[in-house]
Amino acid sequence: MNYRWTKSLSPDTELVNELKNGLGIHPTLCRLLAQREIQNFDQAKAFFRPKLENLHDPYLMKDMEKAVSRIEAAIEKNENILVYGDYDVDGTTAVSLLSSFLLKQYSNVDSYIPDRYKEGYGVSTQGIDYASDNDIRLIIALDCGIKAIDKVAYAKSLGIDFIICDHHRPGNSLPDAVAILDPKRNDCTYPYDELSGCGVGFKLSQALAIKWDLAEEEYLEYLDLLAVSIGSDIVPITGENRILAYWGLDRINKNPRPGFELLIDLAGKKDQELSIMDVVFLLGPRINAAGRISHGKLAVSLLSGDNRADLEEVAQKINLQNDQRKVLDKNISEEALALIKTDKEENKFSTVVYDPTWHKGVIGIVASRLIENYYRPTVVFTKSKDVLAGSARSVKGFDVYNALDACSDILEQFGGHMYAAGMTLLEENYEAFKAKFEKVVSQNIKEEHKIPLIEVDAELPFEEINFKFFRVLKQFGPFGPKNMAPIFKTDNLLNTGNSRAVGADKSHLRLELKDSKTGLNFIGIGFGLANKLKILDSGKPFSIVYHLDENHFRGKTSLQLRVLDIKLTEMLTD
Repeated sequence: MNYRWTKSLSPDTELVNELKNGLGIHPTLCRLLAQREIQNFDQAKAFFRPKLENLHDPYLMKDMEKAVSRIEAAIEKNENILVYGDYDVDGTTAVSLLSSFLLKQYSNVDSYIPDRYKEGYGVSTQGIDYASDNDIRLIIALDCGIKAIDKVAYAKSLGIDFIICDHHRPGNSLPDAVAILDPKRNDCTYPYDELSGCGVGFKLSQALAIKWDLAEEEYLEYLDLLAVSIGSDIVPITGENRILAYWGLDRINKNPRPGFELLIDLAGKKDQELSIMDVVFLLGPRINAAGRISHGKLAVSLLSGDNRADLEEVAQKINLQNDQRKVLDKNISEEALALIKTDKEENKFSTVVYDPTWHKGVIGIVASRLIENYYRPTVVFTKSKDVLAGSARSVKGFDVYNALDACSDILEQFGGHMYAAGMTLLEENYEAFKAKFEKVVSQNIKEEHKIPLIEVDAELPFEEINFKFFRVLKQFGPFGPKNMAPIFKTDNLLNTGNSRAVGADKSHLRLELKDSKTGLNFIGIGFGLANKLKILDSGKPFSIVYHLDENHFRGKTSLQLRVLDIKLTEMLTD
């Protein structure tokens, strides 16, 4: 894929100098701080040393008092409570968190995860019927429910109340629930509106702990679940999320719950420090695999259990399901790419593909894979009972949620975020949706959205790369949306002659690079960049954009460059 390189906005030089004088660190690091709107020593200290005491008061969230009062009333009346959540990582971690917290204080708590294939996303009639059949009078919905107007009304007709803990955008009307906790509500003044669904559930547990005068550890012990939710649901790692992710990751590394410990072992990361990216690419997919291949309640049982021996079989099963997911993902992606070529749709503004046989559990992953080949907003559909179920993914800067909203007259239902969404559609409306979605995208997509962008944060000469620099850089993490790992650029490099294609399919690139001016060498790895080897072998100076990384091999630690792209230096224009 060809990338467009661009420079991040340059921060004020005077501010960078002030940070350098106050902090005594490398000016490039000060530049990175300024890009993150850090303007003084105190803000830098808070950034580098996230403190739990800086979490917001949960009672600042709209309806929190009502939610706590209704739960207390349920306990006083000895009512049964159902903790209900979506089948993805955010939903299953949220259910595990809140149900585990409540069960320590009150025994009449059950949990429920809808079946992806029989019930679909969100609050289901079947789930409400389950509650009614089991004499449940209060349902707490996590990571879903903000648009479940009809379902909440149905529950109310059966004498069942709802508390909704969601983080998705509300529609024009809200469900008739006892309490709706969603920082994206227009009338909610909570100071931070980018919490995950699990994050909203965490704030509810925090509010209950405060009301019941419990020790902080009673809710902080679930920060590990929250860190996995934050990383996997691709929410911004800024503000409160950054504090939560930082301390949650700390727990995963120092004292992982048995379920995480087993998954870490199965992922081959035993006794290694996990980054937030490890959480996203190793733990998240395995937890998700349960809901994709069998049932999300399997993930909840793994994450809620406290006996490692009892959970080993569950972890093995989930790991096997993740392997199955990988095969499905690969095969369906190949079929979808072939379909695009067969239908001669390579030159459109959007991608919309459908096959009734595709596995519903992986179509979101397939949509992301298609974007790697055809960089444009993408929707993948499959058959799900009497409707088509679709999963949408987008490119940087283009709001796919708004595009779907413009097509809402054709869709049965939809929901999601700027870059990822789900929907259902009657099969007879597929071609109409495909045409309208293409029209909406073509009218709203900008030229800069059509070419994948690499935004360079700073230029970094080889002579300035050392462990002192890297140790401070690591403290910028955890990395994620709106706090991405910095991307550096270095120009005028030469191949030592030892760079080569590696990997089972020789698609990756191991680089041995030399600075043409200083002669300093660095090792790099470029995943999927084997096609750039001809640039290295040209004998001409080239430029790279990369993340600075650590490599651990045979007990030794070295710095390496995780190269994202390579271009001839002479071809670059500022």
